[in-house]
Amino acid sequence: MKKIAIPALPGAILLTLAFAILASAQVLRPGDYAVEMLKAEDARRYDAAVEKFLTGKHEERVVVRALLATGRIGDERAVAAVSALLKGGSPKVREMAAFALGEIESIKAADAILETLRASDVPDAVRARAVEAAGKIAGANVNPVRVQGIADNPKVVELGDAILDTLEAEEAKRMLRHRDTVLLGLTAALRARPDGGDAVVALFLTNLDARIRSDAANTLARLRAKNANLALRGMLMSDDDPTARANAARALGSAEDKESINILIDAATEDEDSRVRVSAIRTLAALRDPYAVDRLLAHGEKLLAKARTGSRSGRVTRQAKQAASPAEKSELLEIATTLGRLIPKTNDARTVKFLTALGEADRYRSPETEIAFARIAPKKYSEYLVAKDEKSKLAPWAVDAALLGIRELAGLGTTDEEIALKKDAVEQLSKSLTRFAAGGQSPTAMSMPELLQSLAVFKPEGYEREIRESLKYDDPIIRSTAAQILEGLPANAANIDALKAAFERTFLIDKKYNDAPLAILDAIFTMDKKGSVSTFVRAANSPDHLVRQRALRMLSDKDLQNVPEAVAARSKIDMRVQPYEPKAGTKLGQILNTDADYRRAAARKNGSVRAVLTTQKGTFTIDLLPEDAPLTVDNFVKLARSGYFNGLEVHRVVPNFVMQDGDPRGDGNGGPGWTIRCEVNMVPYDRGAVGMALSGKDTGGSQWFVTHSPQPHLDGGYTVFGRVNETDMKVVDKIVRGDLIVSVRIVEDALRRR
Repeated sequence: MKKIAIPALPGAILLTLAFAILASAQVLRPGDYAVEMLKAEDARRYDAAVEKFLTGKHEERVVVRALLATGRIGDERAVAAVSALLKGGSPKVREMAAFALGEIESIKAADAILETLRASDVPDAVRARAVEAAGKIAGANVNPVRVQGIADNPKVVELGDAILDTLEAEEAKRMLRHRDTVLLGLTAALRARPDGGDAVVALFLTNLDARIRSDAANTLARLRAKNANLALRGMLMSDDDPTARANAARALGSAEDKESINILIDAATEDEDSRVRVSAIRTLAALRDPYAVDRLLAHGEKLLAKARTGSRSGRVTRQAKQAASPAEKSELLEIATTLGRLIPKTNDARTVKFLTALGEADRYRSPETEIAFARIAPKKYSEYLVAKDEKSKLAPWAVDAALLGIRELAGLGTTDEEIALKKDAVEQLSKSLTRFAAGGQSPTAMSMPELLQSLAVFKPEGYEREIRESLKYDDPIIRSTAAQILEGLPANAANIDALKAAFERTFLIDKKYNDAPLAILDAIFTMDKKGSVSTFVRAANSPDHLVRQRALRMLSDKDLQNVPEAVAARSKIDMRVQPYEPKAGTKLGQILNTDADYRRAAARKNGSVRAVLTTQKGTFTIDLLPEDAPLTVDNFVKLARSGYFNGLEVHRVVPNFVMQDGDPRGDGNGGPGWTIRCEVNMVPYDRGAVGMALSGKDTGGSQWFVTHSPQPHLDGGYTVFGRVNETDMKVVDKIVRGDLIVSVRIVEDALRRR
């Protein structure tokens, strides 16, 4: 065999060639292009540095990563470049291009998606993501007031029709149908809500795949379809998959199918799976038929007795600050809520006895019990509140829960007794407000928003002034709530001046939360946008990207297009997310990560890091997914290692939906004092998915949740950054609101990196 002779070269030339080779290959090293993409995403920046990866010749993995970044950034200027890759890239590139167009949500991408769905030679994986994108784009651009006869954008209609055509084509393939296309198509139909969608979706209720049946029922429930009740009843009675049965129950409730009452009662009281029972219980509330009360109440009494026995026997251990709540609590609260809807104002003695016992067993922690009691027996509930106050010192949460019960009395009628009860309720609310203003410990700052909202429901004389005064409190969530209430009140000078003064104060003092400035801006805009341009200009200079974004939207309103001050301000607003500056005094809405942070986050691989959570109900592990959500995982790891999550109370559990934690306030509004951007990805919200809770795009911080069952409507909207396996989900299923996360320990294999 002949060899090609290579002449000897001087060392300097060899060194030069070596550097040239390294330089040309540098862009392909994961640590480089991945870091560059993370930086672009963090700044929400679509520019030439990102576009070069979409338009030049690069390795497939580089282009795929750049497309994901482009979708996350969401700039519609990228539509043309991404559409070109959807048409002419490799299968993996085309798949990610379709996903990215769905995330951008621009109607300008409709033609590219429609062309893909109508083509006959498109790979299944690409078609699946294209139908998903059709749903996202149509859902984001659908006319929200279509009931008033205003037509949708024609492209929205075309996208909806294409979704249904795709589903029908898959159904016709029978055993050869592509599973992901069907699943993503069902969720797309949920988002786009095309005419005739319910009939097409119903075709999949008898599919051999349990997940497809389940998702079809979920879509029908959200469409409030009434065309498949017989099939849904059959599913509820005999399907072997609990999620499918649970979703069938939900769909029957959405359809208001009163003929399924006996089937639903059986499911609510006898199904072996609590997820099914809970869904059936909620559906009984929607049907509002008192016929269900006897068996539902008997089931509740049985569960309560079991919970009490478990607590006395010591099977529920005492850890950290408090005893764990019984696992039956979530289902009992669902029963209480449903009873309150089924027999209002009946003064039913047996139900009152049950609710009283449930309140005592739960240490008066849960508003569901209070609300149900107030609905069923208003006078007895008032007496119950007095008796409760006369008992030994109540914890603040007991008073907080009662505030929501008191609010229910606002719906009473005009009899002498009902008028007297409403008057007493207003007096109790006023006393609570006075106690808080004087520095009392009950109600707490966490319950003040509920108190203010209750006052707004009763509308007592002088309450508007009380709401304005609440804009002066230090707690940002109280001020945010006050602003939201004022937004719905008359646009008089007192309200407008109070809001403008509150904005100036919140602009200076709110360093950890942006709820108040955003809510106050919204209220000012509603009341007096033309007279408040200077306030919007002030907001446009905020270091917080989210506040600047809101200000730009307001200054761009059609009524301010020709206002000189607004025109000048719009031209100067820099909407790029800025690097953190200590002199700003806040970390909100800024880039907090350093180059070292990006490189550390990009270096981790799936399987290299996990979080071990010890709770009052046992231990479970989250397998974190740094390849899918690198910065979200890095943020979670930092918080966990600092002890941030240790001892926090689980503040939200919605059975058959999510368990949520990570809030230091405990009211659902808390966070770490900064926000992180979303890292949407293709990981689905199956059972056991771990996601970041949000109050809007890019508002994550420390709150996270685990899904009890598949939640496809969350896909592509909330960051998935971990998974809990089925064995450990048995622990998650037992956790109820009020339980503690005792500790979170991070276990990382530093050797398993890119």
